[in-house]
Amino acid sequence: MRASTFKAIATATFAVMAAIPTASAADLAARPYTKAPPVMVEVYNWTGFYIGGNAGYSWGRSRTDAALYNNTTNVLLATASNSFDMNGWVAGGQVGYNWQNQLWVWGFEGDIQGTGQKGSTAFVCPGAICNAGLTAIPAASAAVSATLSQKLEWFSTIRARVGYTFTPTVLGYVTGGLAIGDVKTNGLITGFNANGAAVASAFSNDQTKAGWTVGAGVEASLGGNWTGKLEYLYLDLGKYSNTGFLLTNFIPLRAVADSRITDNILRAGINYRFGGPVVAKY
Repeated sequence: MRASTFKAIATATFAVMAAIPTASAADLAARPYTKAPPVMVEVYNWTGFYIGGNAGYSWGRSRTDAALYNNTTNVLLATASNSFDMNGWVAGGQVGYNWQNQLWVWGFEGDIQGTGQKGSTAFVCPGAICNAGLTAIPAASAAVSATLSQKLEWFSTIRARVGYTFTPTVLGYVTGGLAIGDVKTNGLITGFNANGAAVASAFSNDQTKAGWTVGAGVEASLGGNWTGKLEYLYLDLGKYSNTGFLLTNFIPLRAVADSRITDNILRAGINYRFGGPVVAKY
């Protein structure tokens, strides 16, 4: 009796243990499939408005052609051409908008700059020409001189930009468009009257003219919504004309100076972009 009972218990225990793996496998097969949650990744994007400031240095040049006329007869007495530097600091602000399409970025930017750019030159007309016939003093001492100083008060540009993202956060670009500049000119003409006394007359002019600009630069993320840039611009502001008179000279004089002003600008800037990175799901 004991042996048969023990045998029955052992048989039942073995049957239960053999059934457990089968049940577990059935349970595992019945579990529903669960998809892993998407991974959120920030992708840098240049699209949007931005505003910023900049500062740098400019190597300007004024190429000036001067002419002296007898103001009574309108006869040309003398001409001269001089080129002089108009170097100085530049600083200002910019605002713009970018559109990004894959690796390419298009946009527009406008800026306005104050400058410390200025320079000067001088012209001399021999007394034997500009004071011909004056006998009160020797002709060698009767020379007429004219000085000219110019300052680029401010300039502004409105430009298109086309760029390529070498990395998601580094943009190289070319740019070009309209340039506007205000140049203040001061001049002084000195000569001699019929009595041989020194006489002088000053003139000044303030002109705003339009020209063109081209350039290139690189801009990169500094973290968050901030970017920094290094940029070169070439400006051609066109021709600035100035006229002065010295009617008390022995020969009444009219001086005309035409200046073509160009600029080479290197500046660094910082921008704040409105908006942020695009968040993509992977």
